[in-house]
Amino acid sequence: MSGLYIHIPFCHSKCAYCDFFSTPRGYDTDAYVSALIGELKARKDEVDTPFTTIYIGGGTPSSLPIPTLERLVKSLPSESAKEFTIEVNPEDVTHEFLHWLRDSPLSRVSMGVQSFTDSELKAVGRRHTSARAREALDDLMATGMNVSADLIYGLPLQTVESWEKSLSELLEFRPQHISCYVLSYEPGTALTSRLRAGKVKECGEAELCEMYAALCQQTAAYGYEHYEIANFALKGYRSRHNSSYWAFTPYLGLGTGAHSFDGRLRRVNPPDIAGYISQKGKDFFEVEDETPREQANDFIMVRLRTSDGLDMNELRRRFGAAVADNALATACRLVEEKRLEYKGTDRFRIPETDWLTADSVILELIEV
Repeated sequence: MSGLYIHIPFCHSKCAYCDFFSTPRGYDTDAYVSALIGELKARKDEVDTPFTTIYIGGGTPSSLPIPTLERLVKSLPSESAKEFTIEVNPEDVTHEFLHWLRDSPLSRVSMGVQSFTDSELKAVGRRHTSARAREALDDLMATGMNVSADLIYGLPLQTVESWEKSLSELLEFRPQHISCYVLSYEPGTALTSRLRAGKVKECGEAELCEMYAALCQQTAAYGYEHYEIANFALKGYRSRHNSSYWAFTPYLGLGTGAHSFDGRLRRVNPPDIAGYISQKGKDFFEVEDETPREQANDFIMVRLRTSDGLDMNELRRRFGAAVADNALATACRLVEEKRLEYKGTDRFRIPETDWLTADSVILELIEV
């Protein structure tokens, strides 16, 4: 099995918190899709198993004109895909888009809601209103597709009460999957500039902890499994594509800024839309220089973000006895300190109550 990721770097406008490679649409999107198709043809043999998951992300894929989006989707090898996802924003979920979606091979939609409070949406530059998000969710749920929805906590102007209201409202829709992220003030974003200028106030640690506790309690009450720090799913609806990343499954990433992993080497496409189009997507990637120790660190980090945790036998099989034995010694100490849980058969996980501060544990297990 392997995954295929397609990066669409275009948005209607840039959200204030976003540090992903994206830009308001100012390029020839048809030419960009042609380059994507060209890159797929040139690189599809980098992974030697069929694509079992396909994920079109961004940016905002739903911002593309529907004929352009349709041409892209038809060019992708979806025959073997068990999960085929597209990211959308509420303002793009029109009757025309829904009609196209129902007739497409896509099986899953991931929508960025972020909040059901209009002042919070406005504070971070989201284009949709809470009413539009509700309407879009209703329409997507009516398609019968697998629906995932995103929320953010720690937003400017947000309180514990308004966060609980947004969360409760989303849970009433009962999407198959929910992702909830802590707001991060990343360098170079408009929101970070406002923070430094004193125009917004960062949410306090105590409030964030209250929000996280409410998140864990409410999702569990509605039957969601908390299977990764930011991800919750009804039974049988974990994101297959994202789970494959955390399992170190090979994947091919196409488009500007996309990353790939063939099981041994990581490759990255530079964030250069004009260059990508001019080269028609071919011979565009660069190989990342990653040592075996850095790969082991990556594995430890992603596994400890999940409810399945870190399997020391798997770590030993992939990276050798020395790496596993060092990690095991540290893990046993962390269990005694009640910062890790031992799950049997040499498997360890961070307690769910401590996932918000998981980095402090992970840092003790990796070597730099």
